[in-house]
Amino acid sequence: MPNMISTGRAEIEWRSESTQKPPRAAVYLSHANAEQVLKAAHAHTATVWTGDFHNAKQVLAAMKKRVRKPGSRNQHADIQTAFHSHRMRQAQQSRVLNMLAVEIGCGFSLELPRAPDVAGALADVYGAANDEPFLLPLNRLLGFIGAHEWHKKGIVLPCLEAAIHVPFGVFSPLRGEYLDLIAQAPLPADIQTAFDIGTGSGVIAALLAKCGVARIVATDNNPKALASARANLERLGYGAQVEVCAADLFPEGQADLIVCNPPWLPAKPTSAVETALYDPDNAMLKGFLSGAAQHLTPGGEVWLIMSDLAEHLHLRAPGFLAQCFAEAGLESVGQLDTRPKHAKAFAPDDPLAFARSRETTSLYRLKAALQP
Repeated sequence: MPNMISTGRAEIEWRSESTQKPPRAAVYLSHANAEQVLKAAHAHTATVWTGDFHNAKQVLAAMKKRVRKPGSRNQHADIQTAFHSHRMRQAQQSRVLNMLAVEIGCGFSLELPRAPDVAGALADVYGAANDEPFLLPLNRLLGFIGAHEWHKKGIVLPCLEAAIHVPFGVFSPLRGEYLDLIAQAPLPADIQTAFDIGTGSGVIAALLAKCGVARIVATDNNPKALASARANLERLGYGAQVEVCAADLFPEGQADLIVCNPPWLPAKPTSAVETALYDPDNAMLKGFLSGAAQHLTPGGEVWLIMSDLAEHLHLRAPGFLAQCFAEAGLESVGQLDTRPKHAKAFAPDDPLAFARSRETTSLYRLKAALQP
């Protein structure tokens, strides 16, 4: 059911692509300053901008300066509490910033002075054009526009010697160190088949194809990811080698190699985009490991790519993975490690810098354990 809110004139749909509750009401204004919009936001009322688009962006920037001022930190809080407090602050800030909105007309039109053409960006997110107007947070719209530009431009990956094009709503391989691990890992002897579980953009399947694996099945349960993977693999010339299919985890049959890069943090996502980052109660991780052995050919390998950031945040016990391997009937035959190279890992003002600075990303090579 769509979220409908009152504007005083009529009811209109509110979209935000998150689990946040919609505002209770909305008012249309052509001029306002950041303080006015924030005051309305704290009263659960959205401001729908009807004036100049660039002025709206300036107001949003001023709102961000006020909302994102560093707050006092509890130096005595434990690490896990600090993480959850950080996420709560992020959610609160996002909710307030999302209270500055615009009305999207039929056909994804935005009828504001100096407004860009947003139809392509919104089609990337929603697919078919809308028949009824809806309200959309300006902050979300700007994110959609940026994601659309990245989708068109693509992300050049040295290990692939090519670009991957990723739409909004699909995990983007901006952090490429885990792909370098896959490129470095020795393939099982006489490998013919591989499964890429949770393929997302199809980047891992493409890398396996480039490395010479003859037949690959890539799975995902996100329709956007499936479409993105198919488009990327066709563009790269691997369409004949890779079959992309819808599945929660495994396809039918067995493979010589099964690869998975699941979400790394066991926490609840607050939007569709975050499902690639957060895995509540380690559900996908456990499901993958518990089913992997039965889908392996004799002598085959499982490659699990994981970061230890959750351990540094005290969200996962240090021995948790080893216990999961044993319970799933898997044993380690090798491990490759790398340190992060992304900007956040070196940002001292990041609230989670204490954990990111110690993070290691690993590729665990696993085989079915011999039965006693």
